Amino acid sequence: MSIHPPSPARVVLLCGPSGSGKSLVAALSGLPVLRLDDFYKEGEDPTLPLVDGSADIDWDHPLSWDADVAVAAITRLCATGSTPVPVYDISRSARTGEDTLDIGRTPLFVAEGIFAAEIVERCRELGVLADALCLTRGPLTTFRRRFLRDLKEGRKSVPFLLRRGWRLMRTERVIVTRQVALGAHPCGRDEALSRLAAAGAGRETAQEAAA
Repeated sequence: MSIHPPSPARVVLLCGPSGSGKSLVAALSGLPVLRLDDFYKEGEDPTLPLVDGSADIDWDHPLSWDADVAVAAITRLCATGSTPVPVYDISRSARTGEDTLDIGRTPLFVAEGIFAAEIVERCRELGVLADALCLTRGPLTTFRRRFLRDLKEGRKSVPFLLRRGWRLMRTERVIVTRQVALGAHPCGRDEALSRLAAAGAGRETAQEAAA
């Protein structure tokens, strides 16, 4: 009797505005999770973008994030079930070490972060995309959740968090529109969990049907 090697794993990309509940949905899914925020560039990187008219680094701009390294980690996980990942300290804007994410033979995992939509097309072309979801909860809700979370975790100074929060609240609809245009399906928590369960059970999603 021949023994067939396990099929490569696939990824569900989970994006949405900062504070929309991505980490919670990823945890509730019960699937292994790759934290895409760990692929931020470091604070001394000269290619980091600035907020227009300000000296603040724009950590919500895709250029503040290393998409190439993130995609390499995703494809390695899909092919081998294991990959090295940076350990990133947001409060210090620096990588503080390296860890290993091992998903074993799990056929599906979640990669979550505010820039996940930026790599939807690349993952689709590489044949590793199971679904792409954009969580939406409304600007006021995400503003409150984001500020309380970032304050509790000491991610940045209070003035910075307030400036960033106000800016993101005003542009949230633009952010969601962009992520949807990049290929992510807009949904709330319950629908996201339902689609994650469907992907985990091997049922075809609308993303795959449209591919």
